Amino acid sequence: MTKEKLRLPEKLGFGSFSAASNIVYQFKSLYYLFFLTNVLRIPMATAGTILSLGIVWDAVNDPLVGYFAVNHRFKNGERVRPFALYSAVPWAVTVVLIFTNFHASQTVTIIIAALGYFLFELLYTATDIPYNCMAGLATNVDSERRSINVHRNIGSCVGTAIGAVACFPLLNLFGALDDNGNLDPASGSRGFFLTACVMAAVCIVGCLIHYFTTKERVASQNAEEEHVGMLHIFKVLYSYRPFVLNTLYILFYGIINLSLLTCLTYYCTYVLGSSDDVTLIEAAYLIASLVTTLFVSKIDSKLGRKKTMLLGGIFFVFGKLWFILNPFSLAALYTNCITTGVAVAITFVMFNTNRNNLSDLVEWREGRRYDGMIGTADNLSTKLGEALAAKLLTGALARAGYNADLAVQPDSAVNAINAMLGWVPAVFGIGIIVTVLFLNIDIELDKMHSETITE
Repeated sequence: MTKEKLRLPEKLGFGSFSAASNIVYQFKSLYYLFFLTNVLRIPMATAGTILSLGIVWDAVNDPLVGYFAVNHRFKNGERVRPFALYSAVPWAVTVVLIFTNFHASQTVTIIIAALGYFLFELLYTATDIPYNCMAGLATNVDSERRSINVHRNIGSCVGTAIGAVACFPLLNLFGALDDNGNLDPASGSRGFFLTACVMAAVCIVGCLIHYFTTKERVASQNAEEEHVGMLHIFKVLYSYRPFVLNTLYILFYGIINLSLLTCLTYYCTYVLGSSDDVTLIEAAYLIASLVTTLFVSKIDSKLGRKKTMLLGGIFFVFGKLWFILNPFSLAALYTNCITTGVAVAITFVMFNTNRNNLSDLVEWREGRRYDGMIGTADNLSTKLGEALAAKLLTGALARAGYNADLAVQPDSAVNAINAMLGWVPAVFGIGIIVTVLFLNIDIELDKMHSETITE
């Protein structure tokens, strides 16, 4: 175990991967569904099914990656850091694959899209789960872990900002926009493909920087670890209430955040009349998130863990009230996005710090660290939230009569977009508040520390 203070370059190494990952994530979140429906011409309901089936695949591959991390050591003795090295290039290839139009029949196009998306999710899992475990393995000092997660979220904000600002100009540079500044289905294939190639390079650079600047230091209390079965791990984790509640906390976060990111392109295109407006709105969201991130540690120290998490939930809910009452107000939309940015920053740092603490708590109870499987559950809950948000959006738009061939969508489709930006995330924000009321990781930590001191 280590008590040493981590140096700034290592924390920046965590931020670099987060930045790279979120540049790619931003590109994928903002444009992948649009690419499926408006470039590949896949029906909205089918596109939603492809995204939703991805979660079924994740339900299989996520635990496998986490289970491998729990029971395997690489040649250098580490459990998770080498994943960043070995998964970088394959992950980058799948980013290009999911944004490639092979100009095949619709049936073949759907099959290729589904397979490509499943490969993307598998390789994303192989990099993201180990990365999520690293803050808990780099140090056992809670303040240092929180600092790592702050740097991670700063990297996330910077990456998302770059994605929001750079992706649209890249698409324009590579010919994916029409003369009015809207995404052009007719000429978008080449533009999306070339932009995806840039995103692939970003993936590789982010993974390599993270690998070469970080280090695993925290080892299990049990030096002679035996192979442990997956069913036993599931039983240990899902019988532990704080773990289950934190997983639910992350699930609601994923639904709310992706609802905003996915809907913005549709809202700007069909309500505001120009896809280009996404950039400024995203900038407001990101600035709010970045500024808030700088103060999360101080807020947590002042209010405590539970009150800080509740504060994030309150921003998720009350920040949407104006937009719910007046969804066609640009000021209400900006308020919605800014308060979501504040809430996302608080929630991100809190649930990641919770995850690091849960690894310690489970080890205290069981005598064995399960970082990989805890990271798996968190990763899976995030993806489940994203899949549910995508399915809600695509299902609502399909029922409302959305037609990608129409420049102006029917009122029912516009109302569905507005609901996904207002009512739906507000309801799940209430879910966050209720969940946090029963989530008492701070009490569990006090018990662990008291017992450790006694011993």
